Amino acid sequence: MGLFSKRDFVIPDGGIDSVEKVTLGGVDQAVLIQAMDPSKPVLLFVHGGPCMPVPGVVSRGQDYAVSIATKELVKHFVVVFWDQRGAGKSFSKKTPAKTIRVEQFISDCKELIDLLTFRFKKKKVYLAGHSWGSIIGLSIASKYPEKLHAYVGISQILNWTDNDKRCFDWLKIKAQTANDQKTLKKLEVLGQPPYVKTVKQWTDFRQLLLKYNSMIYETNEIKHPGMVGGLKLFLRSSDYTIKDIFETFYSAYKLTYTKELVEDFAKIDLDKLDSLDVPVYFLHGKQDFHVSGEPVETFFQQLNAPAGKEMVWYENSSHMFHPEDAKKIEGFIINSVKADR
Repeated sequence: MGLFSKRDFVIPDGGIDSVEKVTLGGVDQAVLIQAMDPSKPVLLFVHGGPCMPVPGVVSRGQDYAVSIATKELVKHFVVVFWDQRGAGKSFSKKTPAKTIRVEQFISDCKELIDLLTFRFKKKKVYLAGHSWGSIIGLSIASKYPEKLHAYVGISQILNWTDNDKRCFDWLKIKAQTANDQKTLKKLEVLGQPPYVKTVKQWTDFRQLLLKYNSMIYETNEIKHPGMVGGLKLFLRSSDYTIKDIFETFYSAYKLTYTKELVEDFAKIDLDKLDSLDVPVYFLHGKQDFHVSGEPVETFFQQLNAPAGKEMVWYENSSHMFHPEDAKKIEGFIINSVKADR
């Protein structure tokens, strides 16, 4: 049991509420499966990071999950949250660091979809991804559309290097406005993206973004749980111990972020896709300066999607969605994405 275990909902008898191990790409990984009715369609959600498994096993019985809510979702879907290799309850010192590569994550996801369709006797699944998870998700939607009912990209990343350049420009303006010479000096030393020389270069840039709250939007009227709220999810989890939390925020991070992985990031160019053979939805926080929504809007307008497409903006959210917007995203997936099929 977790330190301060607390559930927002409980799955009744006849449903599914289980944390299970599956083998993907030769590595044991953890999935959380929650459903009031096991006969419902399957929704697989791919978390961001890499290495930040929310939603994931940590979300068991918890409603708010940073980019979506779950209390109503489990009534309409068999909801599967997957802790990716090296992350959360999938962390293991035995996982070879050389396998922490973008293509391996995509392969793991495809293998998981196949396992789920076989287990639940479905031809297809619904797929959603947040931030880094949206790279995996959109890649799957492009390569294996026949496996999906629909794809939902939340805070969609298309081109990592282009996004870093936009973040750099935003951060420089913020620092200049604040007369923050220390940050401006650090940006000068870092230089323009891509950041592939060292992992430290890549992480140093993100620390500067966090300093200026690139992922959180707040005003005097709009309050947000913030990073502390994210930590509380782990403290409240029924499946996380102090050791698990340490591994998530330290050991797993060290395993995951390698020079090879950040080099992979720099090569991501999903903005070159011109068509998708699956219904696609992009959901983005209007105040998100961690992952810019501008290229997503352009991509969306130009994308040929014969099966349908839609883009929705959430006015009061940045990268970590406001709890009210997370509920709206949950409702959108139930009432629009599922209803369209």
